[in-house]
Amino acid sequence: MRNSAIEEIKSKLDIVDVIGSYIKLQKAGANYRALCPFHPDKNPSLYISPARQIWKCFGCGAGGSVFDFVMKIEGIEFGDALRILARKAGVELKSYRPELQTKRQRLYEICELSCQFFEKQLKEGSSGKRAKDYLIKRGLDEETISKWRLGYAPNMWQGVFNFLISKGYKKEEIVEAGLAVRKDARGEGIYYDRFRGRIIFPVFDLNSQVIGFGGRILATSREKGKDVDGKTSDIEPAKYINTPNTLLYDKSYVLYGLNFAKMDIRKEDAVVLVEGYMDVILSHKAGVKNVVASSGTALTPSQLDILKRYSENLITSFDMDTAGFSATERGIGLAQERGFNVRVIVMPQGSDPADVASKNPQKWQKLVAGSEDIFTFYFENAFSKFDKKSSEGIRSISNILLPRLKSIPNKILQAHWAKELARRLNVSSEVIFEELNKLKKTVAQGHYPEGGVVEKEISLKKIPRQNLIEEKLLSLVFQKPGILDLIKKIDNHFFSESFNIIVGDFEQNFSGSPEKLDAFFSTSQDKYKGGLKNLLESAALMAEVEKEKEPEKEAEICLKQIMVFNTRSQLEKLSEEIKEAEQKGDQEKTLQLVKEFDEKSKLLREL
Repeated sequence: MRNSAIEEIKSKLDIVDVIGSYIKLQKAGANYRALCPFHPDKNPSLYISPARQIWKCFGCGAGGSVFDFVMKIEGIEFGDALRILARKAGVELKSYRPELQTKRQRLYEICELSCQFFEKQLKEGSSGKRAKDYLIKRGLDEETISKWRLGYAPNMWQGVFNFLISKGYKKEEIVEAGLAVRKDARGEGIYYDRFRGRIIFPVFDLNSQVIGFGGRILATSREKGKDVDGKTSDIEPAKYINTPNTLLYDKSYVLYGLNFAKMDIRKEDAVVLVEGYMDVILSHKAGVKNVVASSGTALTPSQLDILKRYSENLITSFDMDTAGFSATERGIGLAQERGFNVRVIVMPQGSDPADVASKNPQKWQKLVAGSEDIFTFYFENAFSKFDKKSSEGIRSISNILLPRLKSIPNKILQAHWAKELARRLNVSSEVIFEELNKLKKTVAQGHYPEGGVVEKEISLKKIPRQNLIEEKLLSLVFQKPGILDLIKKIDNHFFSESFNIIVGDFEQNFSGSPEKLDAFFSTSQDKYKGGLKNLLESAALMAEVEKEKEPEKEAEICLKQIMVFNTRSQLEKLSEEIKEAEQKGDQEKTLQLVKEFDEKSKLLREL
């Protein structure tokens, strides 16, 4: 089943469509290119070949099939990638394979079943009617409720818990999925539902799989009651609670609504960032569909890195209360550091996107279309609050705006706004630049420290120099098979074993026509594994991406580099062996090694 399912999935899915659902692609001749999501990439170095159905980053070396990409970007095992891609392709994985039933898959199943349970409670449960009436009153309709899979958690201690137990899931699995809480009481573990008496908002991953939930308590349920032990509780429940971090759900990475919004973000080349679930849902209903929300957290570096795959234009709606303003501003600082063009929607006092989108969709559309540059907003806000003619006002305006100007990474843009500040304060530009120079660039060190998130380090695997040269040389063979004659003139000990195997196969099985080359590639791709397969795929894609005008001349340079590289490595090894022989007092071996060292040195000089 496994191999046939893999081949069926590959035949039904286009690698360009799959990778394009994760990152923004650019057409590059017959291929596509993109900024690599696996290392800091300023110029597109990831290439995708539709003809060969492979991808390769020529910056960090990552590459492979559609399965390799999904595994790497999702951080999952092969079994999970197989299941995700089978779902996309509409392929049924008929035979059950225990090794593919991973812990992640069990949690996905729990989340999906729980979502179905909550949906049913909203549609058919007697207590769910109040929740549905509330949603309709807020401006939703049946179609929207169904699309976003909204539900209701009944106000009972073990509703979804008992349901999942009846389906064969273990107590601890339900806790690990974030659906239940374990409380030790009277020396024994008591399990109860995390979500009770709440409207449920399922949270989806990029493939629209349920990975977590947000729960909003109904106004009629905000009374104090009895706790799990039956004791009277004076604690008023929180308005919103969310799934804690689990194997599937990490709030610092998740963006609510991105599964529905990603194509519209690309289409509009902008992402609108709002605060809550209802803001997102009602905005989509109002026709503004490039909208997402951070999942109950201040905007994080990881969320920004995900958004940047789709667009570098970020539009945020400002919550004008103090707490909302500060949180949004911290996120803006992080976005600017990552090169986003930031604009803001200034909301009418006392309203939020959900209210405006629900009551007046056209107004919400106009607010989004009329968003203003972040620095225009900063300037207007500062100058509206303080008197620029008073010393105190000038000081306050400067204290607000100078740190923000210092944070601008683009020096031309920084100079523009510095001159604008000088003009509006009626001072010379030199004075503003002098004050800017006094300031430390605090944003890079966390200008907005509250609620900041430490970004995970990205480790780049260094590709050995010889591997890169061999990859290039093999790509030249694909472009002009006659280069094989140049390679055969060089002793094969200069090359790696993988390179010699591929060249040997190429020499035996390729007769010169492009059709034969494609056949050779397809046959070898199926036959080779590990490093052999990586080298073949990388070279084939490089041959398409980097067409050489003079391939023979380039091949001669590569061959010389390989011989030089290899000879230097041998000299380094001989030098260590000479030191070791001298330390042991082995004069005969020392002389023999010195002679060999001199011969290699002479060869290197001739190269």
